[in-house]
Amino acid sequence: MELPYSDLHCHSCYSDGELTPAELLQIAAERGVKVFALTDHDTVAGVQELRAAAVDSSVKVLSGAELTCGWGRGMVHIIGLGFDETDSLLGEYLQGLDKLRLERAGLIAQKLVKRNIPDLLPRVIELAGTGQIGRPHFAQAMVEAGVVNNEAQAFNRYLGAGKVGDVKVEWPTMEQGINIIRQSGGVAVLAHPTKYNMTFTKVRIMIESFNEQGGDAIEISYPGIESGHTLQLDKLATKYEMMISAGSDFHKKQFHWTAIGKYPGYSSNNAHVLSKLLQH
Repeated sequence: MELPYSDLHCHSCYSDGELTPAELLQIAAERGVKVFALTDHDTVAGVQELRAAAVDSSVKVLSGAELTCGWGRGMVHIIGLGFDETDSLLGEYLQGLDKLRLERAGLIAQKLVKRNIPDLLPRVIELAGTGQIGRPHFAQAMVEAGVVNNEAQAFNRYLGAGKVGDVKVEWPTMEQGINIIRQSGGVAVLAHPTKYNMTFTKVRIMIESFNEQGGDAIEISYPGIESGHTLQLDKLATKYEMMISAGSDFHKKQFHWTAIGKYPGYSSNNAHVLSKLLQH
């Protein structure tokens, strides 16, 4: 079956993106995207707004979220697609993540104060607004406060992996993330497997673990992935009889490496997640 052009990984102002769900949808329509999912980090706050905007649109929209999960000593992202965003258990789960993010933000602010940086927490909470608090908001606040020249510098010096602001959190496990997505009627997709700063051998182990714990699909095409890796991820999807997915991981217009609907082309004999999601 010929599947419509889709973008199943995108962020709005409800997490660490800059555009509203309606603005994203408009651009998606202009770019010829036929199926679009909003996958904000650990929140479904923008999904209803997206649905409302889609009433007069040619684009079909899907519920989505990108859940932060712990795996081993690290952290992975699992995209949920096509679930019931009003599910009460999912709501409780996301409230727990809100609490974790706020606690982490407080710890990051404290650690930065010890480095003679002003207390940025009030401004960070303001910048996050109704969205999820994350390190990008700290980066923005640091630029405003004149601590750094730009957001990239904030990550390089203070917020990136191994830096003072890289505060570890006891996120729910990969299995818990998969379970909450599936019990609310969705499909669980392992997001951008090559972006976790691990060897490909470790990526294989992660995918095997994801499969064993009930994961449904692997994202095999996204900006920045090497073509050889797309091929290897596709082979792993075949091996574990999982579906595949793809998306732009769009956040902001200033990030020139991506745009809505933009990700490397690929060919695959594996079932695409849309083959399941469009049956609903």
